[in-house]
Amino acid sequence: MKDCNITFIGCGNMSRSLIGGLINDGVKKEHLLATDPDAKQRLDITTQFGGTTLESNEEAIDNADIIVLAVKPQVMQQVVSGLAITLKNSSRMLISIAAGVRLASFTKWLDTPIAVVRVMPNTPALIQSGAAALFANEHTSDIQKNNTETVMRSVGTITWLDSEDLMDTVTALSGSGPAYFFYFMESMEKSARAMGLSNEQASLLTIETALGAAKMASLSNSDLSELRKQVTSPGGTTEQAIIKFQQGNLEQLVHEAMNAAKQKAIELSQRFGD
Repeated sequence: MKDCNITFIGCGNMSRSLIGGLINDGVKKEHLLATDPDAKQRLDITTQFGGTTLESNEEAIDNADIIVLAVKPQVMQQVVSGLAITLKNSSRMLISIAAGVRLASFTKWLDTPIAVVRVMPNTPALIQSGAAALFANEHTSDIQKNNTETVMRSVGTITWLDSEDLMDTVTALSGSGPAYFFYFMESMEKSARAMGLSNEQASLLTIETALGAAKMASLSNSDLSELRKQVTSPGGTTEQAIIKFQQGNLEQLVHEAMNAAKQKAIELSQRFGD
């Protein structure tokens, strides 16, 4: 893997995160190349990591073993179609981190069988704490799957899916999930301020409580329900809060919110695949 040449098409935050993670894992910057039409984006990459950036996608993939497609879903067809001639009957692998673009679309746009792994990362990857789900097409070898794992593990944890359809659920869970936690934390912080804590105190205690709870869940052998029960003493303060959540049907509201996100993901998949 360390001798593979990897080209990143798109120099945005996720590419910068992956490049930084791979370099930290020992991949030499000489094996990493990035391309972007925006000169400032290219400059940001070279300033932060050194190495080479190019404006031309076709030139950038000339010697690439792995091509990471880190562009917005709405421009993916244009970008991929522009690579069709170069990738004709190619043994290279594509890794797509664009939400909503299904594997069948790549085959259609390229008009050739090629290894493609679809990845749904999330924003904590920017601090090497991401959670990503992966699904590969039938042209992807075990070695290529292992290489994809190496790329994505450089910024967090990964899990392989049994069906591409589950990507829409993953989008609603871990893809959008950080915003759900931020929203809940924001509500807790506002409530704490309304009850007398200073802005600094409310922010500190909210963030550290969330961080500690997540770390406990990660390190514990107990499931989330059991961990909740361990904190919820009968007749205590926590129980009163949980009762209010249950009276407001929080569990059903969360389910409806995640299902709405999933349906939107399905809609986007249909749109971007046209």
